[in-house]
Amino acid sequence: MPKVLVKTSDRLLDAGLALISQDGLSGVTLGRLADQVGMSKSGVFAHFRSKVEVQIALLDHSSKLVGPLVLEPAMREPVGLRRLCALIESWFGWAPRAGLPGGCPVAAAMFELDDVEDGPVRDKVLEMERGFRELLGQLVRDAIATGELRAELDVEQLVWELCGIYLGHHVSSRFVRDPEADARARVAVQALLERAKP
Repeated sequence: MPKVLVKTSDRLLDAGLALISQDGLSGVTLGRLADQVGMSKSGVFAHFRSKVEVQIALLDHSSKLVGPLVLEPAMREPVGLRRLCALIESWFGWAPRAGLPGGCPVAAAMFELDDVEDGPVRDKVLEMERGFRELLGQLVRDAIATGELRAELDVEQLVWELCGIYLGHHVSSRFVRDPEADARARVAVQALLERAKP
C-alpha cells in the first residue's frame, strides 16, 4: 500500500485543531504547536507568522471538516424539512465524528471570545457563526416554501432557538458530561419543529 504524504502545514493544522477543541484558542501557541508535531518553533514560524494567523487558519481548517460531516449529508436530502432535519442531526455532536478530542472549536471560541474587543480572530468566529445561521435560515425558509413549516413562522426566532439548543447541548455534553445530552437535544429540537409545523 503506498504511503500517503501529509504536508507539514496540514500536520500543523490537524494538531492545532485537536488543541483548540480541548484548550480553546488561547491554548494554541506556536511553541505548543511545534511540540505537538515534533518540530522547532522557527519551523512553525515558517508556516504561520503569528498566533493570530495560526488561530484564523485553524478556524478555516475546522470549516473544511464541517463540509463532509455536516453540510454534504444534508444537501443530499430533498429541499424542505428533511434537509433541515438532516443538517441539525449531523450538526449536533459533529466534533467527535471529526476525530476532535474536544468539542466544537467554534462553540468553544464563542465562549472564550465573548468579552474580547473586536479583532481579526473574533471577527472570523463571528463571520463563521453568521454564515451558519444564514444557512439554517435558508433551510427553514425552504421548508416554509414546501409547506412543511408555517408560512407566518418567525425564521430568525427559530434559528435563534436552534442555536440555543446546540450551545446547551455543547455545555451539557462537554462541561456537565451529561450522558443524556444527545437525547435531550433531540427532544428539544423535535418539540421546536413540531411547534413550527402548520
